[in-house]
Amino acid sequence: MKTIIFLFALVAVCLARPDKYTDKYDNIDLDEIMDNRRLLLPYIKCLLDQGKCSPEAKELKLHIKDALETNCEHCTKAQKAGTKKVIAHLINKENDYWVQLCAKYDPESKYVAMYEKELKEVAA
Repeated sequence: MKTIIFLFALVAVCLARPDKYTDKYDNIDLDEIMDNRRLLLPYIKCLLDQGKCSPEAKELKLHIKDALETNCEHCTKAQKAGTKKVIAHLINKENDYWVQLCAKYDPESKYVAMYEKELKEVAA
């Protein structure tokens, strides 16, 4: 009986998982944030566990590992485009933070290596 209850609970959890991450923050002006270090640094600090997190940064932090591991499989179109834009910015303008983020979220360089060609094209 306990096994059946566990299986039903497992199925419920699996079915409850959304196909896409929330699109609640898809309209954030990424250019405004990237062009203003005062706005950008709190996001970076949040992701590095070095500062407080805004609601949108918490959401990003919640999904960043899954997005890396699945090549953004659950991302909306806007999130995929925004991810490329932000990665390019970090590589080109905030490389020290980019290195720290890679060390935290991809310490074995599994995903960065897997997407390296694309990241270099985006960064160019």
